[in-house]
Amino acid sequence: MTATATRVLVLNSGSSSVKYQLLDMNPDSAGGPAAGTRLAVGLVERIGEDTSRLAHTPLATGGDKRETEGPIADHEAALKAVAAELSADGLGLDSPQLAAIGHRVVHGGLKFTAPTVIDDAVLAEIERLVPVAPLHNPANITGIRTARALRPDLPQVAVFDTAFHTTMPEYAARYAIDVATADAHRIRRYGFHGTSHAYVSRKTAELLGKDPSEVNVIVLHLGNGASASAVAGGRCVDTSMGLTPLEGLVMGTRSGDIDPAVTFHLKRVAGMSEDDVDVLLNKKSGLVGLCGDNDMREIRRRIDEGDERAELAFDIYIHRLKKYIGAYTAVLGRVDAVAFTAGVGENAAPVRAAALAGLEEMGLAVDADLNAVRSGEPRLISPEYARVAAAVVPTDEELEIAQQTYALVSA
Repeated sequence: MTATATRVLVLNSGSSSVKYQLLDMNPDSAGGPAAGTRLAVGLVERIGEDTSRLAHTPLATGGDKRETEGPIADHEAALKAVAAELSADGLGLDSPQLAAIGHRVVHGGLKFTAPTVIDDAVLAEIERLVPVAPLHNPANITGIRTARALRPDLPQVAVFDTAFHTTMPEYAARYAIDVATADAHRIRRYGFHGTSHAYVSRKTAELLGKDPSEVNVIVLHLGNGASASAVAGGRCVDTSMGLTPLEGLVMGTRSGDIDPAVTFHLKRVAGMSEDDVDVLLNKKSGLVGLCGDNDMREIRRRIDEGDERAELAFDIYIHRLKKYIGAYTAVLGRVDAVAFTAGVGENAAPVRAAALAGLEEMGLAVDADLNAVRSGEPRLISPEYARVAAAVVPTDEELEIAQQTYALVSA
């Protein structure tokens, strides 16, 4: 890597999409951009269809968003289209300022506990994890292979959603099933959204004016997918998602915690197949299964109009949140802050207020005026007298991936 190579391209490859951001990580250049400055952002969606769409915003030049529609056959074609858009702004993949490409990889198992430079052996191990992440790792692998083919000389770094949670003690990570069976099939609690939980827990400590090693935080990542984590001194000691992202909180379309015997019951009584049950629990459950909507704004609108199904869905969602807040308070012993993040956590004031209502004996409270403020900055929403801080901390998974990638390749 040359001394002028300070940019990182972050790729998040889905089954039919590629999200990307180009960031400048240079903290030393006098008069240059601040570390973590976004130079371009974009999205390619509906890959493989005739109606593929690429939306690209060149932030470095202050240009307007550019959108194109038309067939994009595969991820290789998608990344070539992204490269062309970046080149049009003087930010191409052939730039000597590009230090590395950072890839979001959903599942790293127990082997990958930190960002890792990708070589053939690393890629093979990510492939071996496909059985425990069949919806995510294959798309991540496709993105990695395509990017390596386009820039074989450039460091490619995998940043794993599961890595932050590998610090969980065995008693938190193990399921109470036969050990030999669990080990043979890699069945344990891995957790997800790790880059978000790492970023938000660290930013919460900064908001409190303390070092992360001094702070115990409960992080509530509430988006369409939702997860909670208990972070003690900067290390995850428990998290709500498990072998897959299905376990835990009520989500937009996922059930979260459920008696596993429900699956057997549905097969016996309803005649549902494994695939049917999989679709039910992952795509037709959660808020959408309870009331037909997974958009919290729409659910709140329906509640205001007296819709009882929407109100019940909201109450179930909040009840599960409270249970995890209480459980993680017990796990941590001492809680310094509860931090809300992601789309719902950052924007839905009624969710934050309801989740902490009645928890005053645990030191938690919400200031209604502070909670009503809309801002893109980390902020406290608890009154001064509260023993435990309540915070809203916008997540930035792309920045976290870029920071971890750049730190690794520039070391």
